[in-house]
Amino acid sequence: MIHRETPGTAAARLTGCAVTGARPLSGAVTEVELSGGQLVIVKGDTAPGAVRAEAAGLRWLADAGTVRVPAVRGVDEHWLVTDHVRTGPPSARAAVRFGRDLAALHASGAPAFGAPPPGGPADAYIGLAPMRNVPATDWPNWYAGQRVLPYLRRAVDAGTLRHTEATVVERVCEQLPRLAGPAEPPARLHGDLWNGNVLWGADEHVRLIDPAAHGGHRETDLAMLHLFGCPHLSEVLDGYQETAPLAPGRPDRIGLHQLFPLLVHVVLFGRGYAERTLSAARAALAG
Repeated sequence: MIHRETPGTAAARLTGCAVTGARPLSGAVTEVELSGGQLVIVKGDTAPGAVRAEAAGLRWLADAGTVRVPAVRGVDEHWLVTDHVRTGPPSARAAVRFGRDLAALHASGAPAFGAPPPGGPADAYIGLAPMRNVPATDWPNWYAGQRVLPYLRRAVDAGTLRHTEATVVERVCEQLPRLAGPAEPPARLHGDLWNGNVLWGADEHVRLIDPAAHGGHRETDLAMLHLFGCPHLSEVLDGYQETAPLAPGRPDRIGLHQLFPLLVHVVLFGRGYAERTLSAARAALAG
């Protein structure tokens, strides 16, 4: 992860433009100004292959021609350069449009559950956590085996979750065929759709950043919007339902679809997310 090149020199090399300024934002992310005044975002690698996985995800989402994402200006093994997004205040009108665009993105589909974006690695990431993309045709078994149980085991092995607590999550996995609702085709997911990755553009178009894109169940993206709050979420859901109505009982399945991101948070950030994870598992069983 450590390399001698600076974000500015990486941006100049990958875009072919001179750099006139740079401003660190957070972690491995830097805002860089190119000649002519254009701003780009430069992200240094946080793990082997992470920026290439992110670039492949952004391009796959863009290829759907639905929800907007920052254009990829350049990528190599260590650096990703994307267009900067000029943000503005969230609005109900933008939220409805976002809901429609998100529904169209999901409907553009994926080859299989767990399918990585074209050119994307099987060993990808969600945030800083490894996320393996192994294609499958059956969502309940794939979700249990590839999204829930691997992180549950890591949390138990680390002592973050107790063995006695893990049993409620294991019961959810055992009952997934019953709890999953009607079967649906694989959707093209952003994959890490919490509020921080939803940028409200100054032009009233939402842009999505930092995807962990893969083929999955569309309700998982929506459940992640619920997880930490999203401005105008009711309007987002209204726009979504207008375009692609959701199966009956979706509110009862929110906890089920939140198990994956919550367990990722338990693995990355510790015991503070344990009770919320267990609550989501109990809600899934009750649904």
